[in-house]
Amino acid sequence: MINPRKKPIIHYTPPVKPPPPEPETPDVKHELAKEVLSWAKTIIFVILFAMFFNSFIIVNARVPTPSMEDTIITGDRIVAFRLSYLFREPRRYEMIVFRGPEGDPTLYVKRILGLPGESLIIIDGHVYINGSSVPQRYEFVKGNIRGNFGIINAATGQLEPYTIPEGHVFVLGDYRDRSEDSRGWSEIYIPHSRILGRVVFRYFPGFANLTNR
Repeated sequence: MINPRKKPIIHYTPPVKPPPPEPETPDVKHELAKEVLSWAKTIIFVILFAMFFNSFIIVNARVPTPSMEDTIITGDRIVAFRLSYLFREPRRYEMIVFRGPEGDPTLYVKRILGLPGESLIIIDGHVYINGSSVPQRYEFVKGNIRGNFGIINAATGQLEPYTIPEGHVFVLGDYRDRSEDSRGWSEIYIPHSRILGRVVFRYFPGFANLTNR
């Protein structure tokens, strides 16, 4: 019989706590290799992203000539948006970057003056569209506004308007005296397939929105 007044004897041995683990000595070479690999992955990703962005989204270009002054100055760095004409056609007065005519790999920057299906003639430097007696805008033109340009009729010797084919545009530089453009190229009209993008802004020197110029 258990005597309730008698203190029971309890046999208990507390568990022995294991000693704390020794701190691991860091493997410096391993950690350094991991860090280098991490940075390498980041750099490769940035490079690939920049290549993709520059190949499919934008055109990053430096303007080497004065043909678009004073709108775009020689040495300016500009960006053109490649997807501008994905869902719409080019519009008059927009500035575009395109591949040169006649197989020229040079990238050109010019302003659209004539659109597909239009007739265009230049009299005393002024651009007339579809027989209108009112010239197109010219406030962005630098220097002298002069010269007569069109197609010479071989039979009459008369200057007749250019007729812009479907899927093509007629382009001019703003600095007409210093610009090689549709007036002088044997391949007069620029096909849409050679247009790389619409000029949207200048980022050097300083930022400027060029979509409304």
